[in-house]
Amino acid sequence: MADSTAIEPRGPKPTRRLSRRNIILYGTLLVIALYYLLPLYVMVVTSLKGMPEIRLGNVFAPPLEVTFQPWVKAWSEACTGLNCDGLSRGFWNSVRILVPSVLISIIIASINGYALANWKFKGSEIFFTILIFGAFIPYQVMIYPIVIILRELGLYTKLAGLVLVHTIFGMPILTLLFRNYFTSIPEELFKAARVDGAGFWGIYFRIMLPMSLPIFVVAIILQVTGIWNDFLFGVIYTKPDNYPMTVQLNNIVNSVQGVKEYNVNMAATILTGLVPLIVYFVSGKLFVRGIAAGAVKG
Repeated sequence: MADSTAIEPRGPKPTRRLSRRNIILYGTLLVIALYYLLPLYVMVVTSLKGMPEIRLGNVFAPPLEVTFQPWVKAWSEACTGLNCDGLSRGFWNSVRILVPSVLISIIIASINGYALANWKFKGSEIFFTILIFGAFIPYQVMIYPIVIILRELGLYTKLAGLVLVHTIFGMPILTLLFRNYFTSIPEELFKAARVDGAGFWGIYFRIMLPMSLPIFVVAIILQVTGIWNDFLFGVIYTKPDNYPMTVQLNNIVNSVQGVKEYNVNMAATILTGLVPLIVYFVSGKLFVRGIAAGAVKG
């Protein structure tokens, strides 16, 4: 005889896959995805067409005959004034700006955040407040004073001067990220290391760094994106021979010489954005881990 007091299944009722909530949620995500992907699609297909096909006017149609000549011209042949070397010169200028700016700013900011989180000193909170205040000062307010400072240092129009500017402007927000991350690490680890005789640098290199890969990825993504996409500082603090890739792109797209080659412009735009895009794809999971682990906790 079956037991009439058998335990009934408990827990929330399984939700239907096609519920109203899911339809609204996924429908909204689909619309947002199309909103951002459609311009990228138009850029890609336009960059693979020849100018006769572009003149037909159907921007959404895939190319009838794929050609990579616009990409070649955008990279090495497009003219900006008297120079006809495309984006290649600007690309290597951007690399020479990006690498030292990212390395120096992240190294210094990580040490700052570590010191402010674990090695309190008199006035540390005031120092931190002043440092963070710098993150909210509009860049435009400081353009002219920085020009004067770089001129007096002999760095104006040089790549080293632009590296210094990017390093300084990245310091406040990166210090905030590292401080909040190191604060989220259990304090017992720090105290145990102190009991074992580890000093400032010993704890930093042996304990903090091995546990901080996610926040370093967050910092790298922020700096790479900000520095690589920068136009304002590049056009103000350098000269034509040292222009970064974004300034070269602007000069190519806005060139008034000859016929407007939309396929070359689209190819040049995609080439300019490839570096941040690749960084996001390679380190996306670690970026999410860094954010979730306390990167933006106040």
